[in-house]
Amino acid sequence: MKIISWNVNGIRAVAKKDFFADFEKMNADILCLQETKAQDDQVAETLASLEGYHIYSNSAEKKGYSGTAIISKTEPISVNKDMGIDEHDTEGRVLALEYEKFYLVNVYVPNSGSALKRLDYRQDWDKAFFDFLKNLEKEKPVLVCGDFNVAHTEIDLARPKPNYNKSAGFMQEEIDGMDRFTQGGLKDTFRHFYPEQKDTYSWWSYRAGARGKNVGWRIDYFLASESFLPSLKDAFILNDVMGSDHCPVGIELK
Repeated sequence: MKIISWNVNGIRAVAKKDFFADFEKMNADILCLQETKAQDDQVAETLASLEGYHIYSNSAEKKGYSGTAIISKTEPISVNKDMGIDEHDTEGRVLALEYEKFYLVNVYVPNSGSALKRLDYRQDWDKAFFDFLKNLEKEKPVLVCGDFNVAHTEIDLARPKPNYNKSAGFMQEEIDGMDRFTQGGLKDTFRHFYPEQKDTYSWWSYRAGARGKNVGWRIDYFLASESFLPSLKDAFILNDVMGSDHCPVGIELK
């Protein structure tokens, strides 16, 4: 089984590019999307041409903002939207599907913002989301994927020193949030397979030709319950797939 995650930066925008051709090439059994920027009916309409897939989405109350969706060949046992916490459940950021052997959670973690206005909120969100995942994990292993909006360590971004504690995505508070996940039994699958690999990113600014120069950040992840690691065959980043400022990331199961 191949599961892929991609922040598409607008499902309707990416659908006008090479999305459907890329989807066919990726040959994913499950594709998790973040930042759909569309309401549920708009997601359904945009993806209506896909045959043989079950499509689920969670949209924000604010139109054209945030949102998550999952395209799955296999029908899940159950589908759950959000975390069950009012203050965190208005932006369509969490979509959880239950399969026979694991929970798959698709997440679009809040960005702290260019002026760090949401950094405090982001810390509350990280803690609540960790608790949500650990609660699911009591029932069966968890796979969680999506845009976590943080580069975890210095090798996860091209220019760590000028960005550390100055830029959203590499603040110590955000790094601490990712530490909570990885030290709390949810392992970074890419680092599990490629602990030292550098210059491999999943997001590039649209400014100053950053993608062409590979001045990027690895902020999109697949985390897995420790007990599920033996079921993994590989983790990968598809940085040649265009259409968004993010590229797809994924895992293969044995």
